[in-house]
Amino acid sequence: MANTDTVPSVEVSSDETSRDLASQFANRLNTGNTPQTTQHSDKFGDAPHNASVSVKKEWALLRDPVIHTERLDAIRSKKGYIIDMDGVIYHGGTLLPGAKELVDFLQTNNKKFIFLTNNSAPTPRELQSKLERLGINVGEDHFFTSGQATAYFLKSQSPDGGTVYVIGEPGLAYSLYDMGFFMNDHNPDYVVLGESATYNFEKLTKAVQLVQNGAKLIATHLDTENLDSVGNKIPATGAFTQCVEVVTGTKAFFCGKPSALIMRYAQRVLGLSRLETCIIGDRMDTDIVAGITSEIDPVLVLSGVTSMEMLQQYAYRPYLILGGVYEIPDEDERHLVTDSEMEDAARRVG
Repeated sequence: MANTDTVPSVEVSSDETSRDLASQFANRLNTGNTPQTTQHSDKFGDAPHNASVSVKKEWALLRDPVIHTERLDAIRSKKGYIIDMDGVIYHGGTLLPGAKELVDFLQTNNKKFIFLTNNSAPTPRELQSKLERLGINVGEDHFFTSGQATAYFLKSQSPDGGTVYVIGEPGLAYSLYDMGFFMNDHNPDYVVLGESATYNFEKLTKAVQLVQNGAKLIATHLDTENLDSVGNKIPATGAFTQCVEVVTGTKAFFCGKPSALIMRYAQRVLGLSRLETCIIGDRMDTDIVAGITSEIDPVLVLSGVTSMEMLQQYAYRPYLILGGVYEIPDEDERHLVTDSEMEDAARRVG
């Protein structure tokens, strides 16, 4: 993620000014350049003159007036939205431009939506409280974490519950308890690794020994790094999981993005089909690939870690590229979902 300590607060008095400032904000996050205030709000530069056909197609998803408009309209017409949080809705303690307007758009138009995060540490209630402090009020049922996905998966494997040795925070532990799993550091059924600042040699050694004795190795996700509050890299769950994998010669099963599993669980919460759902995220290697492998239209926003130049590194591309979520809200009544239409959609899934 970008350095959250340097992200400026943005206050606007009109939709036009909001879009312009939001575009400049995304430019600063992805290029480090100071944007020209006279630029149009959708200016993110141009594809290099000698760019390949593939690169030009990626830029067309952002800038081509026909392709961009058609696909943005298709996204606005979806009934369900799976939305990443950090880099999409906020950076650290700063709300990103258009985030509140996006939620207002979804609520006004009777859309279903869920905030999906690979962070297994917080509970849905804690995530709800964070957004409330930032000015967005939604129920805790609108949040789903990799910790919950892990608990869902273990429940599918062991319907009667079981025992786990966990390295993680309360959000993960509570999710496992809710599904009938209890802590055991002697002979557990599973070793579960999640996001935590408490990893140490003793805990990793314990995890290694338990896996060697037959416990199944589970990781909430395989992201190897995060950023701290000042933008420095710190090891994440995937890095510690690799340590246990190497020593034990086993492979962990992971449940968070980019696994299609967490996407299926999110769809189940929404009660909608993949064709009526989209995912909005800022990372190509988690959010976008999760959408592609789940056949859910993925939308990349440039307000987080991914820049246009980075897209060349990947063999796949998103369905649509936006400067930020500020591009999605509009006042077209065509995007309103009636109760009967939502009931029909849920019935088709059933």
